[in-house]
Amino acid sequence: MTDDASKHAADTMEPQRLAGILTFLQEAERLKDTIRSGSTRKGRPESTAEHSWRLTLMVLLFQKELEGIDLLKLVKLCVVHDLGEAISGDIPAPLQQDGDDRETRERQDFQTLCAGLPEDIAEDLLSLWDEYAGASTAEARLAKAFDKLETILQHHLMPPQSAEFHGFNLTYGTSRTDQFPLTRQIREVVDDQTRVFLSEAQDRNG
Repeated sequence: MTDDASKHAADTMEPQRLAGILTFLQEAERLKDTIRSGSTRKGRPESTAEHSWRLTLMVLLFQKELEGIDLLKLVKLCVVHDLGEAISGDIPAPLQQDGDDRETRERQDFQTLCAGLPEDIAEDLLSLWDEYAGASTAEARLAKAFDKLETILQHHLMPPQSAEFHGFNLTYGTSRTDQFPLTRQIREVVDDQTRVFLSEAQDRNG
């Protein structure tokens, strides 16, 4: 870090701006208590915050295969994509339906969450959320693809599930993961694992 950069990094903030950021951060903490339908390997319900963390870690691990992708933008999208759920919660994928108002509600919740932020930061975050929701860039489409993959990988760690559960995973998010060679490749490996779990579930049921 240069001396000029070091000096800039140590600059103080206008108190009201700082207060708005800290308030947002405390409200966003609700995501730690927002429960998803999946669980950890020990059977504890998984939070949306935990999902967002591992999704972000996932894209970092594959960064060398993401040539031409704005990695910082991709990471930001992964961090922001589910923040609206801090207010109204998560709807499990099997219960989501085309034409429902889930996306509209999540955007409104996200706007509510951002309401106390400095205007420039709120605009930046809302722009990221809209980019992700609209899948309007390669980074947003990748974020959506990795989102599906992380979810299925978490399902593989859960205590034994039904054949129907794993059968759903074989079709979940394929339109997203099929869009890039890398995510198609990962999906093939993940689906092979899913088929093993599906076969084991069928054997348990006789």
